[in-house]
Amino acid sequence: MKDPKTLVQAPPRGPVEPVQLGLDDRIQFRCHKGIDCFNQCCMDIDITLTPLDILRLARRLDIPTSECLALHAAAFEMDQHGMPGYKLRTREDSPACMFVTDEGCGVYEDRPAACRYYALGSMGLHREGSAGVDDIYFLVKEPHCLGHREPRTLTVGEYRREQGVEVYDDLNREWRDIILKKRSGGPAVGSPTERSFQLFHLASYDLDGFRRFVLSTNFRETFDLEAETYTQLEEDDEALLRFSARFLKQVLFGEQTIPLQEGVRERRMEQRMERRRRRLEAGKEETEQPFDPRYDAPQEED
Repeated sequence: MKDPKTLVQAPPRGPVEPVQLGLDDRIQFRCHKGIDCFNQCCMDIDITLTPLDILRLARRLDIPTSECLALHAAAFEMDQHGMPGYKLRTREDSPACMFVTDEGCGVYEDRPAACRYYALGSMGLHREGSAGVDDIYFLVKEPHCLGHREPRTLTVGEYRREQGVEVYDDLNREWRDIILKKRSGGPAVGSPTERSFQLFHLASYDLDGFRRFVLSTNFRETFDLEAETYTQLEEDDEALLRFSARFLKQVLFGEQTIPLQEGVRERRMEQRMERRRRRLEAGKEETEQPFDPRYDAPQEED
């Protein structure tokens, strides 16, 4: 199954019906265990993972998000600047999904959003002159899929509810819109720094690592958040996901929605100057970049 849930702004070429669908449009489709093509869509996959996909798989497998990435995801670059992305890893000897079994999906309740959408595709479209991003849908008809012949019709909205994609879209939408803004902004946005790429990876994919990041002493000393907010970030994965999108907008686009502690710029500059002085005394080259309050916290002290 090639990923029908795409971040690009034009439907991919191939088995896509070039007809834009709305939530009230009807489709004919049903997938079930008794159908002759059962599991065929899982035998040749190209699934781009979203932050919630990775988090749900990690929780399902009871492993940290970093371990989930290492074991079950393959890194790729999403644009010419090297924006990091992940695809679901396939088997070593075939392009089949690691989680498919004779009985179907081995992680069905926590399967990625692209798998839930199939045989629909979804994308965000940034229309010229519009400040927002529109959600549009289209049908994917691969040659092997017999589900389109099944005698059942339902609306796109009904299918989305049936497959449980609404919560995925809700929690992934801001992240998707960040990717679209980065792409559509072009030279106006520019090429992110290495540090911002590192933080994009952390806040997008390694949510357990991001939780440690925002709960650290350095982060608390840099950003002015309520104690209740920190409690939510420590205990609530959904709150952490939403905060990660807010943080990324500050990192990539300078949207200052996370306030700094009073005097933090001056304190950080003093700390950097002291580290620089120690490096110079030790004969080491200067490696630090100028302080940037959008994302310059926390880093380990020397």
